[in-house]
Amino acid sequence: MLACSLRHDRVVDVPAVVVAYDPGWPGSFRELRDRVDAALAEVAHVTEHVGSTAVPGLDAKPVIDLDVVVPGDAAVGPAIGALAAAGWRHQGDLGIAGREAFWPPADAVCHHLYVVVAGSQPHRDHVDLRDFLRAHPGQAARYGELKRRLAGLLAADRVAYSDGKAEMIAGFLRQARCRTGLGECVAASAVVACPGLVLPSPAPG
Repeated sequence: MLACSLRHDRVVDVPAVVVAYDPGWPGSFRELRDRVDAALAEVAHVTEHVGSTAVPGLDAKPVIDLDVVVPGDAAVGPAIGALAAAGWRHQGDLGIAGREAFWPPADAVCHHLYVVVAGSQPHRDHVDLRDFLRAHPGQAARYGELKRRLAGLLAADRVAYSDGKAEMIAGFLRQARCRTGLGECVAASAVVACPGLVLPSPAPG
């Protein structure tokens, strides 16, 4: 795993590459989870592996994404305080309500860490996308191919890279969430049959 670098303006640079799936990523997550869990020993939480590195076989940026899932809003503040005391740098919600983001300690492998409330929109977006891609390797392969095509944008325009993935991610989440009365997935093109569907916030990976 690569380390994140800290620029002179205190902005953290993350690797601007998409690489083939690394079987070592789950082990990197477990090491980070142990460190996070130690920092949050006094805060009720579960640490989950999310993002593309959590999907076996999926090409991804070599950056582990973790969700620290707390049971309610009252636990968010204590979690932020404990993580900050342990070396993570709080970044606020970065424009996505319900998700508190952190940059890693200087001696940690590069990762994104988010504090989310269980069942909140950001939590569901991360978990639903991960679980859908794990269950549908063909769709995960399509997503990996798209990320490879967009990878050239990472160094110059990360917003364009994220925007380029948004439509496919939204389609995956529609298929994961939109069900007929018989319990069958509705095709993404039939999303109009599901009134009230909440479209996703940007997902990691």
